[in-house]
Amino acid sequence: MTFRLIRLALRRERVFAPWWLLLLVVGALTMIAYIKRNMPTAELMHAYVTMINHNAFFRALGGDYVIPDLGYMAAWRSGGFLYVSIALASIMTVIRHTRADEDAGRIEILRVSRRAPLTAALSMAGGISLLGGILVSLVVFDPPGSIAYGAAIVAAGWVFAAIAAVAAQLAQNARTARVIALAVLGVAYVLRYAGDASGLYWMKYISPIGWSHLVSPYNANRWWVLLVPVLVTAALTVLAYALADRRDLGAGVIPQRPGPASAPGLHGALALAWRLHRALLAKWAIGVGVFAVAAGGMSTLAYQLANAPSRSVDLLLKNFTGTSGATVIDGALWSLVLIFAYVIALYPVVMMQRLHNEESSGRAEALQGTTLTRFRWAVGHLVVMWLGTLALLAVAGLVYGVSFVLLVSGSWSDVPRILGGTLGMTPAAWLVGAICMLAYGFVPRWSVAIGWLVWAYVAISGRIVGPLYGQWAGLPFEPFHYLPNTVAGGAYSVLPAVVLVALTVLFAGGGLVALHRRNFG
Repeated sequence: MTFRLIRLALRRERVFAPWWLLLLVVGALTMIAYIKRNMPTAELMHAYVTMINHNAFFRALGGDYVIPDLGYMAAWRSGGFLYVSIALASIMTVIRHTRADEDAGRIEILRVSRRAPLTAALSMAGGISLLGGILVSLVVFDPPGSIAYGAAIVAAGWVFAAIAAVAAQLAQNARTARVIALAVLGVAYVLRYAGDASGLYWMKYISPIGWSHLVSPYNANRWWVLLVPVLVTAALTVLAYALADRRDLGAGVIPQRPGPASAPGLHGALALAWRLHRALLAKWAIGVGVFAVAAGGMSTLAYQLANAPSRSVDLLLKNFTGTSGATVIDGALWSLVLIFAYVIALYPVVMMQRLHNEESSGRAEALQGTTLTRFRWAVGHLVVMWLGTLALLAVAGLVYGVSFVLLVSGSWSDVPRILGGTLGMTPAAWLVGAICMLAYGFVPRWSVAIGWLVWAYVAISGRIVGPLYGQWAGLPFEPFHYLPNTVAGGAYSVLPAVVLVALTVLFAGGGLVALHRRNFG
């Protein structure tokens, strides 16, 4: 029966696994192309290596001191991203086939043994990690380095699959299990980053993400480090099976805390939506704030860029800032404002997916028996989504502005221009959420996948990833393309914002109308 369950999981994963594998391979190949294009000579690569090794924040981003070697530089640039990506893939896969299936009642219907779902989930996550590592290792510079790089990716995937397996036994539902596993991933990344930035490398040794960085492919190739994640994975897997044997189906090891008997302040659609989403918004605000402080630290690299004559710096000034008289500092500020905008554009996507979750769980349908209509219920979520997106962009601009002033410029006049630049991204981020609302209204079954695809398209075709394939302004079919670079002194134009807001209202209204007319629940 366990083998049949693995075949069923394999069939379901045909929708998700190829995208994770494609992300890994494209991420590795993109960085190789980037290094080849922007560091074509040994002298230029030496100049970059010196610059990176003298900046703690930028050095910590890749996870180690760098050496002038094409393979090492490519792995150094893409490694941090690929290790986190495969960890995310493992967490999502394990919880989807364990706790989420348990919440939906599928495991109870299948009448399988208690351990079978966990075995199937770990097999899927382990297989995806292994295949991802093999595919990346085929991007060969030299066999030992490539195999070590692939093994480091597999190690990150395996250890976080085991962490997710334990989280699935501890939590009462899939959402809490994901929060636990993602919190461990976040702490692991912060420990690794802080260890590399501060020189306190013991923090790197206690981080599951740090273990993959310690392998140091194409340089030290420390094979012995891989024993640590293998042993930890084995220990956590045994723990997960032991916990699964001791808990009841549908229950978690951590008991659920009962809520208050009454909620006198919970009146109306807006109050309900705020109650449901405030915890998520708080977590996003904390994450954005931490990243904004780190971005202020990374901005110290801008002065070094200004003193490094290269073709890349010329391209940065000419194509990225897009305004006459702009400096390297302006280009660095604008690039980080855009990074904040593209990341925060994911928040409305996640918010709209929770509408689908509320409907599929039956909670939204139960509300229809009260005075709360379907239209008011959805509008309440939309309002919280729009205000939450605006608040996150404000947090990003304010915290990054203050960090930049304290660490780099010393001029407080930079705060309003950075804050204004991030707030200027709001209409484009709102439009991403409105498209998700439109998809939810018309095709709720596919709305989650469409939401992720919309955000992925906007991010990949945008002005941060675009320069990797020569599109410095991004593609014209993504909303951020039309917003002016006010951070570097560009003139603000009302017309793009008005058009984007009008499209937002149009798409969100279309989604509400479709939601009103279709079957619900």
